[in-house]
Amino acid sequence: MELDTHVTGIKGKTEQRTQLWKRFKKQKTLHLFVGLGMIFLLVFAYTPMFGILMAFKQYSISTGIKGIFTSEWVGLKHFNEFFNDYQFGTIVRNTLALSLLKILFSFPAPILLAILLSEVKNLKFKRFVQTISYLPHFISWVVVAGIAFAFLSTDIGMVNKALLGLGIIDKPLDILTNPNYFWGLATGSAVWKEMGWWTIIFLAAIAGINPSLYEAAQIDGAGRLARIRHITFPGMKGTIVVVLILTIGSILGGGLVGSNFEQAYLFGNSINNPTSEIVQTYAFKVGLRDGRFSYAAAIDLIQSVISVILIFSSNYIAKRTSGSSLF
Repeated sequence: MELDTHVTGIKGKTEQRTQLWKRFKKQKTLHLFVGLGMIFLLVFAYTPMFGILMAFKQYSISTGIKGIFTSEWVGLKHFNEFFNDYQFGTIVRNTLALSLLKILFSFPAPILLAILLSEVKNLKFKRFVQTISYLPHFISWVVVAGIAFAFLSTDIGMVNKALLGLGIIDKPLDILTNPNYFWGLATGSAVWKEMGWWTIIFLAAIAGINPSLYEAAQIDGAGRLARIRHITFPGMKGTIVVVLILTIGSILGGGLVGSNFEQAYLFGNSINNPTSEIVQTYAFKVGLRDGRFSYAAAIDLIQSVISVILIFSSNYIAKRTSGSSLF
């Protein structure tokens, strides 16, 4: 009896393996794409993580890749140096302020635009607005910086010329160089560039809501705002929570619009440096300009650790409060 059971078990496992192999052969094209993606992640995401060792060593580029493993171990020296740097307070303040401003304005903007577009009945106008809103996403920040210069510079800027011509201002506004304008410039340009792109995600969430819910609510006498409040928002909750978790996790990089480095590097200059210098640009400059790769690696590692902590914390809070989470 035991022998028969053992034989039956072996036959069952053999059949499972055969079925699995047939399914694999049937889906070989899909597995090929998955394999290419895994190779890409291995080469460009996981292999470079060996460079984290530089943050704890006195690395010199003259030693090459081998030096990452053979350089002198200095422990937390570079971390302490960054914390004691005279620019530490200003850099952290600028990074957090810029990121928080972007979350405050860039996170609700695509949600509101998605709701407004979902209420538009004219399909041609809806498609036109949606296309116009997400096209800036495909424009590089270098081009955006050039557009900003053409519109906002004190010499040839169209905005300053128009305001001067209308008599609204007496002298050109130095928007691109004045430190007081940088945070507003960075936040406004980021919202303009990425709002339409993220609207697509929220429109997809709205499209997944059962239309019969709106019909039933309308029959019961619910107005447009009531339908948005009690049907649209609850239907988007899962997507909103996931996007919010990802946004908080990448807050130091710009959150939803993820453009802190590009903006600070392209829009920043020696005049507005008190508000444009952030952690990423500081690490970039000391790493490539001064050749202090270990010091730059330590700064970036601090930022990465904080981002991981924020992702897990926000995911835990969202799971406990709303029941929706990323993982």
